[in-house]
Formats: sequence, C-alpha cells, structure tokens
Amino acid sequence: MYKHVYVPVDNSEHSNRAIDLAVELGRAFGARLTGSHVYAARLHDYRFKQMEYTLPDEYKDENELERQRKIHDSLIAMGLQLISESYLDVMRSRAEAAGLAFTAKMMDGKHYKALIEDTLASDYDLVVMGALGMGAVRDSQLGSVTERFVRRVERDTLVVRNPNAVDDGQGAIVVGLDGSPQSFHGLKIGLALSKALGRPVHAIAVYDPYLHYAMFNGIVGVLNEKASKIFRFKEQEQLHEEIIDTGLAKIYQSHLEIARKLAADDGVDLGITLLDGKCFEKVLTFVRKEQPWLLILGRVGVHSDETEKDLGSNTDNLLRLAPCNVLLTGGRFYPPLDVKAEEIISWTEEAEARMERVPPQVKGVARTALLRYAIEQGHTVITNKVIDEAMAIFMPTRMAERMQIMAEDLAVAKLRAESQPATAICSICGYTVKGPNAVVTCPVCKATPEKFQVISRDVVEAIAAQEGGVETEEALPGVQVKWSADARDALREVGDAYLRRRAKARVEKYARSRKIPVITCQLALPMIEETVGRDKLGAGWDTLLARTKFEPAQAPVAEATAAGAFTWTEDATARLNRVPAGFMRDMTREEVEKVATAKGVSTIDLAVCEEGIGHARETMNEVIAGYVSNKKPR
Repeated sequence: MYKHVYVPVDNSEHSNRAIDLAVELGRAFGARLTGSHVYAARLHDYRFKQMEYTLPDEYKDENELERQRKIHDSLIAMGLQLISESYLDVMRSRAEAAGLAFTAKMMDGKHYKALIEDTLASDYDLVVMGALGMGAVRDSQLGSVTERFVRRVERDTLVVRNPNAVDDGQGAIVVGLDGSPQSFHGLKIGLALSKALGRPVHAIAVYDPYLHYAMFNGIVGVLNEKASKIFRFKEQEQLHEEIIDTGLAKIYQSHLEIARKLAADDGVDLGITLLDGKCFEKVLTFVRKEQPWLLILGRVGVHSDETEKDLGSNTDNLLRLAPCNVLLTGGRFYPPLDVKAEEIISWTEEAEARMERVPPQVKGVARTALLRYAIEQGHTVITNKVIDEAMAIFMPTRMAERMQIMAEDLAVAKLRAESQPATAICSICGYTVKGPNAVVTCPVCKATPEKFQVISRDVVEAIAAQEGGVETEEALPGVQVKWSADARDALREVGDAYLRRRAKARVEKYARSRKIPVITCQLALPMIEETVGRDKLGAGWDTLLARTKFEPAQAPVAEATAAGAFTWTEDATARLNRVPAGFMRDMTREEVEKVATAKGVSTIDLAVCEEGIGHARETMNEVIAGYVSNKKPR
C-alpha cells in the first residue's frame, strides 16, 4: 500500500517513536524511507546580530566583533549540520537493520515551511511525525510544526501521540466512519494495515439525535407568539422523533454494514459500533475506554465541501485530544455500487415486478443504471416514479423517494403509538420490548432476562414519590415532561448553564423516546455525569448518588408460549437484525411472534421469521395506503 514513508525528526521522544513506527510500516509494505531534519541557521545568524549590542565592551572592538561573527557563522553552519546528521544517523541505522532503503535530507529554513515544500515536491505517500517536539511543555496538545503541516498537506499523515505507550502488537485499529469518501478511504487503509500488521480493526459511527432537542429548548423562550405558531414546535419535535432521528440511525448503521461487507471482501473480520451523541466526544470516549493503537480519520467529513482544504472540526478536536496515534487521510474511496445499494436501496413490489419484464440480456445493465441514479440523487427507495424519471433522462430523481420514506415511517410510528403498560430495556444493547409479553432472551445480543430493566408507569411513579414527588413542565410548546424533585436537584448541580441545558435535553430525549413517564435519579444521574463530566458537578452530587438505588428491576418470568416465551434460531435472529433497528424491528418482531403463537411453536426458525416479516410488510402497506389516501391536500 505505502511505497515511500517520510519522517521529520528532531530527537524528541515523539520523533524517535515515529521512526520506530515508520520502520515497522516500511517492513510490512516493503517501502523505502526518507528522514529529514530542518535547522534554522539563518534565524540564529539574525538573532546573533540582534544581540551584539549586549556583548561586553571587550567584544565590541570592530576587529574582535568581526572575528566573533566569523566564529559564530562557522559554528552555526557546521554545528547545526552535524546535529542534523546525528539525528538522521539514528534513523539510518534502524532502517538498515530492517533491510530498508533510506535517504537523509537536511534543510535550512522555517521548520513547517521547509517540510511542506519538501513534501509537496516529493512522492511520499505517508508522513509519520510526532504530535509534539522538543518544545513541548506539560499543557501542550499539538506541536506548532505538526499542526501547521497537517492543515496544509493532504498526504496521509500518521501523528504519533504517546511515545511511552506499551504496545504488544495487538492494539486495535479504529476507523471513524460518516459515509464520506474520505472515511471509506480511511477504512481501506485500516483493512490494509490490519492484514499487514495482524491487528484487529473496528469501525465506529456516531449520529446525534439530541442536538435538535437542545436547540429547541434554547429558542423556545426567544420566539414571539407569532413566530412560535409558524415554527410549530410540537410538529417539529414529532417529526424529529418519529422520522428524522430514526432515519439518521439507519443511515449511519448502513455505513457500518457497507464497511463490514468491504472488510469481508478483503478477508478481514471487522467489528462495528454505532454510537449516539456529539461526534468527537463519543469517539473520544470510545478511544479512551478501548485504548486502540491507531485511530484513522478523514481530514474532512461528509458535510464538508469537496474543495475544503482545512481539517474538519471533529478531526481537529480528536487530533488534539485522542490519547492514541491518529492517521489523517485526504484520499477518497467510493464503495462499489452493488455493495452500497444492497444496504441503502430497497425496491417497492411494483418496481420489482416492472424490472422482471425487462429483457434478460439488458436487465443487469438497467438495474445497475437505476441503482446508480438512485444513489446519485439521494434515493433509498426505488418506486415506479423513480424508474419513469430515470428512464426519461437516461437514468436520475428526488421527491418520490422522500414521500415514500415519510409515509412508511409515519405509518410504522402510528402502528407503534398505542400506549403499552410496560417497557423492558436490554442493559447490554438497548433493545426495547414493549407490552405485556415476558422477556426470554434478547434477539439482538442474546442477553438473558435478568439483563432487562423493566420500566412501568407504576414503578417509575413510585420511585418518583420517594424522590420528593413529581414536577411537570412544558419543555416545548405542547410537549410536557415529568421530573422527580431529586432528579431536578441533580440537574441543578451542573453549574455551567450551557452544559446543564444539554444534559437536560439529552435526558428528556431519552425518556420521551422510550415512553418513560417520569425522569428519576436512576435514569438522570448516569446520563448527566456522562454528558458534563464529574468535575463540572457540585458538592451535592455525591449525596444524591449515595441515596439513589441503581439496582435494575427484574424482568418478569415467562409463563407460556402465548405470552412470548420463544427461542430464536441464529438464522432467524440474523434475518430479524436486517430490519432497521427501532420501532420497525419491534413491530416486525411482534408480527413474527404472532405467527409463532398461531402455529403453536416455541422455536422461531427462518421460515417462521420470513412469514412474520411478510405479515408485517402487508400491514405496513395497508397503513401506508390509508395514510396516502387520507392525506389532506394543502
């Protein structure tokens, strides 16, 4: 993969570790190495002349002064070159010991400018450099030379963060994915490094369902009555909760599934994780917990312009704060159309039937053209209208797919809207079971019943009564939430007003999305501390923690097959997991279990699962048809 690796050296700990990494990568890929050191002779000469007036009187004689100038010029010119050669000899010996070709370069000038000019004029495809140099102090996050270099050079750059980290060769490679070509290029680099170095690789994606709620809370008191009516807070919040937030989760999950398929094609086992929250914060938390060897990021993300030259904000933050090595890539990789389409494109039955009528000799070409058109135009559902528009202009569109998704999500949300007496939440993966059915095992992560926490209105309100009663407030116009008095006190322990609003919005969003009737300390305290950090909380926080019981409620014991005591086979579980997570998967699971109940079986295999999915699809189509036919014209 990498053919020519470049290492700027300065004899710092980070620089010496960069040499080690460059040699390791050079050995793995058969690359040649180039090391460089920049010395600032002209700067020293200029400074010496500035300081001449401070010399003792005996040195200010004209002849003596001229002699000192010659001595200084000679010492600087020769001395700095000797120092540079010594630094580069260290790298030379290590490269030769590894059997790698090595070239040394010495340059005079401004450090970052000389490095940038040399890189742009050369064929290096990877730069390895320390995050800090000889000028580092305790509070340094990123050296000035490194920062200026990575902002101006788009070559792949591996920034060495912790020179003293113990590396057993098994530290993981983590790739940040957001669907951008840069992030997928980072994935390809991660897969190549994994195969070359024998390290595990993991992809993570982050979406933020809490941002809009925090923003709504911030502007609710600013808009006048007329503006509030136009903005329609309640409808906006419902739109985000039922469609947009779930849609974001589906989009980022699809990026991870595409990544897993690409990895499988390369013969690499890729772990994937979807996180929710502020992007750089969640990635940073993940990295601090898992302690990987390397974090790979695109220079910019999915929301940046193609002409953007600077670093994206998330990459910028993580480059400064991540405790592990960070590799920045400016390359682009576009996943193959068929792989991408398999995860993000679906066809209506009418569209599939229409494609069946296409002559076999051109069907493959036509289908590929339609998929490319749909992806280019942002479609995720191919309907008859999409086909018509694509055929009309050789194969592109937009509005039909949006209306289809909107109607489908609204329909499913409507099916799930009836109030349920209880909710059980898996503490391992967050899978939610609503309704009276007993929990036997989690169909997603195979967790046992004791891993489920049961949330019912009676239980929550009883806890709230012990916490000083319930306070109801209107978070947004027409949107009410209930807090226990103690949970409200916990929120007041956050001194920073901005962080308090963000923590409040996140807790309320979590409670509303899971139909939790009252926000108690059991729910609020962990989320508040995770959001703002322990150091931002007041003196009363420990008291609240001490008197809050966090033992999860036990899930009810299964009584009969009819009550939901089913065992899922592995292939049935895998088929269910292909349904988008959230209310769509919940509804589908219920339909499958209804089929199993009707058949009188306790084990759900693939055949039963497919039959239930068919029933769920029919129900959804009926509701969609009703939604479209009953929609009032504007």
